[in-house]
Amino acid sequence: MNRKIHLAALCLLLSAAPSLGQTVRTWSLKDCIDHALAHNIQLRRARLSAQSSATDVKEAKAGLLPTLSAAVTQSVQYRPFQEQTGNFVNGSIASSSSRKATQSGSYGINATWVVWNGGKNRADIADRTYSQQIAQLAADQEANSIQEQIAQLYVQILYSREAETTNRQLLDADRQLLLRGRELLAAGQMAKSDVAQLEAQVSSGEYDVVNSATQTAQYELQLKQLLELPGEEVLRIAGASPDDEAVLAPIPLTADVYQAALTSRPEIESSALGVEQSDLAVKIAKAGRMPTISLTAGLGDSHMTGTRSDYFTQMKNNFDGSLGISLSIPIFDGRSTKSAVERAQIGQLTARLDQQDARKQLYSTIETYHQNAVSHQARYRSSVSAVKSYETSYELMSEQFRLGTANIAELLNSRSQLLSARQEMLQNKYTALLNIALLGFYGGGGIEI
Repeated sequence: MNRKIHLAALCLLLSAAPSLGQTVRTWSLKDCIDHALAHNIQLRRARLSAQSSATDVKEAKAGLLPTLSAAVTQSVQYRPFQEQTGNFVNGSIASSSSRKATQSGSYGINATWVVWNGGKNRADIADRTYSQQIAQLAADQEANSIQEQIAQLYVQILYSREAETTNRQLLDADRQLLLRGRELLAAGQMAKSDVAQLEAQVSSGEYDVVNSATQTAQYELQLKQLLELPGEEVLRIAGASPDDEAVLAPIPLTADVYQAALTSRPEIESSALGVEQSDLAVKIAKAGRMPTISLTAGLGDSHMTGTRSDYFTQMKNNFDGSLGISLSIPIFDGRSTKSAVERAQIGQLTARLDQQDARKQLYSTIETYHQNAVSHQARYRSSVSAVKSYETSYELMSEQFRLGTANIAELLNSRSQLLSARQEMLQNKYTALLNIALLGFYGGGGIEI
């Protein structure tokens, strides 16, 4: 039975391993971030939205220019029951014809130019420029969010890998103790129930190893999805266990990080632009009360068959041009302008509240990272000492068990205390490391772990 289990495990490992000749890339944190910034789908969508906003700006600028259109009309009239000569007027030419079918054509070019409309056309350019800048900042926010997610997953992978190593070390010790327990059982110095507890502990240790490996695989899968890597590609994370110098590095002050973040974080800049855009929206809405002045111009010509005048004579005589100016003064518009102003003013107040909320959320995030860094850094110092103490206790208890002077309950209790202490130390270690790195990121630097 054991040979079958080992053979199945070997087959599983071989199937999960990369094929022969396949090059497995080792990814650093910087490699992951650079790749995600270039390939992540959500980020690419945000950038496309910014490009669309840039097109809106070009369209608004083109609105300052006149509009020009051309029209060509060709028609045929057929009077199958006509018995008398009919009279026709085509432009300045009057004629009569007895033809049952006549053809006519008209041609025109028209231009319109809005000279002044209360400044709304230029304000529209500014408004769309604000929208473009906000869309670009939204893409920057998405990029920052992706970098934070990658850093969190990267640290989780490092943590779970080190946890797996710890569990393997304890599993090796459990197996050695089981062998010793079986020797003591054969010598009549240990009960079968105690050996059964050792076997159960080995099984539990094997589960801990598998569980750690499974967690690592899950975090790697999430990281591959952020990087837009295919599912079959092997992802190998670079980086060894960080030393105490990185974990116990000086923690930046909340006030310093916050002041730096106010000038660098895209969400703060976006909220400030939102306030400016809301002020502009009020001006645009008030411009609805102003008159509009437009210039119009046009050229036209036409011809008709069945007349005494030929085509060129008609085109010459019927050619005309026009030039005009129009003034539109709003007097009563069913309160639409006043309502637009009121809605814009409400939007103005909302934008200012959004700006305050963005600043508050930023400070809360930074303060949370700072508190986590301080707390887990202090707990890490304490847990390092606790691990050393429990390691010494477990080594002594294991030696006593080999000599037959310690019972199984004392041994398993000592092992459990050591495992808990190591787990707590790893959690404090990587939590402090991540929060220190994120504080540096919010302070305007890159994420370095």
